[in-house]
Amino acid sequence: MARLPVWREGIRFTEPGGQVCPGLAGLRRDIAAGLSGETMKVQVITDSTSDIPQELADKLGIRVVPIYVRFGEKTYRDGVDISSNDFYSMLASSPFHPATSQPNPEDFASVYKEYCDTKDGIVSIHISSRISGTYNSAMMAQKTLKSRCPIEVIDSKFNSAGLGLVVMGAARLVQSGAGLSEVINEANRAVNQVRMFGIFETMKYLARSGRVNKTIATASGILNVMPLLTFHDGEIVRAGLVRTITKGIDRIYDFVKNNTPISELTIVHSKVADQAGQLKQCLSEFIQEEKISITELGAGLGVHGGPGVLLAAIRRSENN
Repeated sequence: MARLPVWREGIRFTEPGGQVCPGLAGLRRDIAAGLSGETMKVQVITDSTSDIPQELADKLGIRVVPIYVRFGEKTYRDGVDISSNDFYSMLASSPFHPATSQPNPEDFASVYKEYCDTKDGIVSIHISSRISGTYNSAMMAQKTLKSRCPIEVIDSKFNSAGLGLVVMGAARLVQSGAGLSEVINEANRAVNQVRMFGIFETMKYLARSGRVNKTIATASGILNVMPLLTFHDGEIVRAGLVRTITKGIDRIYDFVKNNTPISELTIVHSKVADQAGQLKQCLSEFIQEEKISITELGAGLGVHGGPGVLLAAIRRSENN
């Protein structure tokens, strides 16, 4: 039976108080898919550290579960109650340094239940378990619902756009009509093909959030050096030091060059849009410029990076 055309562009589902209802956002995507004749068998879910813009997540049918960001006694849902711009303004002006916490198992269970009765299965892909408890929360929720519907929880071994590339690869396959096992295989294949590399303008936010030793952060400021960071087996590791953003861009260029050929590339930045644009032009040597996307580092990871982060996430081609 065809679905009734009960949704049209411009209608917004809201909760009391004017908040857009997250649960109904998923319903809106499903209704839109029904109107276009699409039937998606699998639901892809991720967390907000993936830094996938909401418009793109909606287009690909991805459900994003927000992590929590706290300034003092006030807690926000990343991407729902606080935008990237609002976050960086507060980071500069608030007397409190923000902290983050992962979604709890109940958050994931609530979202999973929305799809258990309407999908053949769920693929839930998350930030590296080596740097966040989000994956563990999702696993706990999966165990409570495993008798109700198939749920596969995948550790991406990355964050930000690295995680985003894995999630988007799975979501595109879902839109092509793939089944659960095919989507799981695609996600695992993407995990093995993704690489990340970038520069942090300062270490002070990493030190404030306990991610690096404060003595090291202070020394880097005195010496006027910036850390280059990458991922190894799910952990963030230092890949060198540079003195200028320009030198950092040169190193990111070398990183991409050494991993060619590539099929996808995303640039992530925090309040350095000009440098992100410059990097995009440089990297168009390796992939068509229109296939390079730029996104902003969200609040969930901006807590640790602050302004001045510039990253490149790539997915290596099959024959690499």
